[in-house]
Amino acid sequence: MKRFALAILLLAASIFPAAAQTYYDIDVDLPSYPEMQPVPDSPVYYAPEVDSNYFFYDGLYWDYYNDGWYSSAWYNGPWDLVDPVYVPTYVLWVPIRYYRRPPAFFRGWNAGRAPRWSEHWGRNWLDRHNAIYGGRSGRPPAAAPLPQYQRQYPRDNYPRGAQQYALHGQRYSYQPREGVVQQHYQSRGITAQQQRPSPQREGRRDEGPREQRR
Repeated sequence: MKRFALAILLLAASIFPAAAQTYYDIDVDLPSYPEMQPVPDSPVYYAPEVDSNYFFYDGLYWDYYNDGWYSSAWYNGPWDLVDPVYVPTYVLWVPIRYYRRPPAFFRGWNAGRAPRWSEHWGRNWLDRHNAIYGGRSGRPPAAAPLPQYQRQYPRDNYPRGAQQYALHGQRYSYQPREGVVQQHYQSRGITAQQQRPSPQREGRRDEGPREQRR
């Protein structure tokens, strides 16, 4: 019976990587769409003028706050808490210098390298994360296009709820590659228009698991 219950819990964890909690206000409250810049040699963007650990990757905004990772399809939320096991590898590989509010445990680490998440969250986290993502090697994938249409929705005209998801599906045709992002889209009924893959991305695939790079 205990084994059956454990199997159900593991299955639920694999189906629901994002926690049930939804937050409208974490450390992000922007008056308008932020300017985003690419992280060098990475498919991730960061926001130099935003006073938070704020990124964009694979069709979602990502924010690291109070030792939790949050994601949203819109620049000002609402935000979903994501289990750190399911946070995409390329987000975790962003060098420390691109964190606007680095936590205290980053102190003393090389700013030009990614945080040592395996030291912080432990070997069990690393093994589970690698089992899901299979590691990353070779040339990074092309960065997803930014949802520039959101520029026309400042704070005083910011959509909520179903209107957000409908607009995103209508105005943003990118198809996410990461399972956690695909789930985010599916759970909100976001159905983007099909987009033909670019020649540069055709034929690329991730290779086998490995230790997190440093």
